[in-house]
Amino acid sequence: MDSVSPEYPPVIVAQIEPRPRQVWKFWGTALWGLFIFAAMFAGQMAVIVYLILAQDGPFDIAAATRLVGSGLTISLSVIAGLPAVLAALWFAIRFTSTPFKDYLGLRRPSWRHTLLGAIGLAAIVVGWDLMSRATGRDIAPGFMVDVLKSAQSSGALWLLIVAFCVAAPISEELFARGFLYRGWSESALKPVGAILLSSAAWTALHLQYDWYFFGEIFMIGVWLGFLRHRFHSTWATIIVHGLNNFAAVLQTMWLAGQS
Repeated sequence: MDSVSPEYPPVIVAQIEPRPRQVWKFWGTALWGLFIFAAMFAGQMAVIVYLILAQDGPFDIAAATRLVGSGLTISLSVIAGLPAVLAALWFAIRFTSTPFKDYLGLRRPSWRHTLLGAIGLAAIVVGWDLMSRATGRDIAPGFMVDVLKSAQSSGALWLLIVAFCVAAPISEELFARGFLYRGWSESALKPVGAILLSSAAWTALHLQYDWYFFGEIFMIGVWLGFLRHRFHSTWATIIVHGLNNFAAVLQTMWLAGQS
């Protein structure tokens, strides 16, 4: 049988072009970002509402304030925010053609990149601490000291470490450096604008601090955004963020012991 004969023309197989991967651009990222933030807030508030309703006996405003500000409550609410963020991210990303892991830049970083990121962040924090001493300000925010003492008194210090050093870095980095940076960097903002805007959005999540520490948080966010851009890995920023929070907890423990 001759495959090129007129009686048996060759079969032409059409090549299907792969569907281009898509991401949300500026407004899509902004609107879905609000949705993800709302999910995080709802997950955290669910824990607070549950603990308030679980209280026995009379319960007034003062008692509610103590409960909401306790180390145990804050730790549980931060941990509860993680699955809420993951669910919201999955929902937002499923409408694109980009896989979840690729969209958020969940690539394994090298140890060299992680070490460089940690060293750079340490330099920023040390510089800010020196400036705090020079201006007569506290190195650690009073909020952190109070939460740590509360967690220690209730036997929830280990839970606080899990919340601040694991759950918070994962939630915040997937949101800011994963989702927000990815979409905004592919919009008219470009990477530099995306780093600055996502850092500002991330700073706004930390309303428990005053304006002075806002500056430090924003600088840390810019550095983490640079790492995300330079090394294309959100895991790198998660690890560096977690190491920074762990160092902050150790520092706060030391300062609380001095007071």
